[in-house]
Amino acid sequence: MKQNKYDDENFFSAYEKMPRSVKGLEGAGEWHVLKALMPELKNKNVLDLGCGFGWHCRYVREQKASSVIGVDISEKMLQKARENTDDPLISYMKMPIEEINFTDAQFDVVISSLAFHYIKSFEEICKKVYKCLRTGGTFLFSVEHPIFSSRNEQDWYYDEQGNRLHWPVDHYQSEGVRETTFLTDNVMKYHRTISTYINDLIGAGFSIRAVKEPTPSNEMLKSVPGITDELRRPMFLMILAAKDNTSSNKI
Repeated sequence: MKQNKYDDENFFSAYEKMPRSVKGLEGAGEWHVLKALMPELKNKNVLDLGCGFGWHCRYVREQKASSVIGVDISEKMLQKARENTDDPLISYMKMPIEEINFTDAQFDVVISSLAFHYIKSFEEICKKVYKCLRTGGTFLFSVEHPIFSSRNEQDWYYDEQGNRLHWPVDHYQSEGVRETTFLTDNVMKYHRTISTYINDLIGAGFSIRAVKEPTPSNEMLKSVPGITDELRRPMFLMILAAKDNTSSNKI
């Protein structure tokens, strides 16, 4: 059974208090990089996998997309998304990402923000996204960086005074489940290497257009206490890929 922590009362209560939940996209430290990678959205059909509160869905429609479908496993997240959405061209579906089954070439753009590290098989997701994208379509996503996700204890090493010494990396090549703490205990995530992300995309037929390891914006670095530590290790990985044709890129 797929874990759904977002419908847990304690987890959801903590999540909706996070800056990115309160302020939306501008409260997300990586948004300025993801935004710059967004393809042309006007008159495009878009799919958002792990849509959460629907921030990206609403942004896409602001850019004049023809339609947006947001998929999420959490009823609580989708309830919040629907409450904040007044647009008949945005629709939300309650479904695990692993179970999507859209028609061939249904979408021009597929996006996903910080969802795939909860998914066991990225390879299967790549195949499903490739199938539902039209030729010439783009796939843009962000995940927790593998340097961030390699250990169960996703945290710094501290000295006796509580100062951050360094970010430890261990068992990097050992892919698989990590039981960690994020807002609450017993959160299941899946660690995979950077090369696995890239090779699974290539294996599905995608061409890689950009790979980014974002740092906070200059505005955040000046205004958010402690955020300069995010320059000491990557927290996020973003990849922009394209479906150029139907077969020649596959391995």
